[in-house]
Amino acid sequence: MATRRRMHNEINAGSMADIAFLLLIFFLVTTTITEDKGVLVKLPEWTPDPPPALPMHKRNVFSVMVNAENQLLVRDEPTNITELRAKAKNFILNPDNDPKMSERPALAIISLRNDRGTRYESYIEVYNELKAAYNELWNEEAMKKFGKQMSDLEPFRQKTIKEAIPMVLSEAEPTAFGDEK
Repeated sequence: MATRRRMHNEINAGSMADIAFLLLIFFLVTTTITEDKGVLVKLPEWTPDPPPALPMHKRNVFSVMVNAENQLLVRDEPTNITELRAKAKNFILNPDNDPKMSERPALAIISLRNDRGTRYESYIEVYNELKAAYNELWNEEAMKKFGKQMSDLEPFRQKTIKEAIPMVLSEAEPTAFGDEK
């Protein structure tokens, strides 16, 4: 009697682990991982010495406060977020030479203060409006001086615009939850 042997088909998988490992290494090396940037703010150099007291007139400070109920107070008056950009631009430029507004754009300081209970979305919305006010002022000045948008200017011309209208945004220490003053 003849016996029949069955042949089993097998795939040699010995090198499969090597190939998978090489692919894993390849993708780890070639993939870039993006990081959330958040709010990009240039901070001053750290020093153990306290900063010198700078003479400052109250008229040059545009105080913006976001309280625990996410209400916006501009110079101690309730304000709607839709009005903030126009008020900031008007304060910085002071086209009517109002004695309650900044003396000139180079001296204007925007002081942003929030409460620890302020929603992050409210804070970012206020910050974006203040940044947008400066961007609009820079674009208007670039169009007036050079006939181009700020982003289309050469770096040295952008620098002259930013020196004429510097963005001075001071962020004060947050107040305790619900403590507005």
